[in-house]
Amino acid sequence: MPAGYSIHSTPAEVERAAPATTRTIAYIDGFNLYHGLHERFGRRYLWLDLVKLVRKLRPRDNIVAVRYFTAMILDDEQALLRQQTYVDALHAQSGSLLDVVMGRYQAKRKRCFTCGSSWTSYEEKETDVNMAVSLVADAASGDHDLSLILSADSDLCPAIRAVRAIAPQLGILSVFPPGRSSFEIRSLVPGNFMLGHDKIRQSLLPDSVIDVARTVTFRRPQQWK
Repeated sequence: MPAGYSIHSTPAEVERAAPATTRTIAYIDGFNLYHGLHERFGRRYLWLDLVKLVRKLRPRDNIVAVRYFTAMILDDEQALLRQQTYVDALHAQSGSLLDVVMGRYQAKRKRCFTCGSSWTSYEEKETDVNMAVSLVADAASGDHDLSLILSADSDLCPAIRAVRAIAPQLGILSVFPPGRSSFEIRSLVPGNFMLGHDKIRQSLLPDSVIDVARTVTFRRPQQWK
């Protein structure tokens, strides 16, 4: 742990205490971030370069990995195509630095108790569990100095407590998506702040991303402009 740093440190104190070579792993809750961006800004910032964003947030750090947790949607073919294009563009832009961890959607029958009609809805599963497992596993490995968590999902609190127990020397920084927060996470991780508009605006992917290895170009969906 850098000298002068404690679990109660603010983001500014973490920044001052951290060495220039701080090894950082970022954990990004895809759905929490998506809904925060969509609700605040519409679709214009969905074409977001996640590695670039993390580097904007921690410009002096050695970014070891950016882990992006999401799941491919099942109930909208056009939305699925946009999502797949985005994930492919992220891979092409960031290479091995980006680790996309897939959860899943689960079909669930629902019924209206008033009219008796039923329908199938889809619920996202495993994102928070996958994030929790990665947080704890990485903490146990001892291969980084700072965990940056981009999520406002309080279900991550048990994992954060486990990380504190396993690796008390590990720094934790919590970044909340636009318009989202968590009292539980703020209480547990005093080093926290809201993701700002400028950092988002400055971190978009190019409109066209070329995958040299596959000789494919991925273009920003028209609906996301």
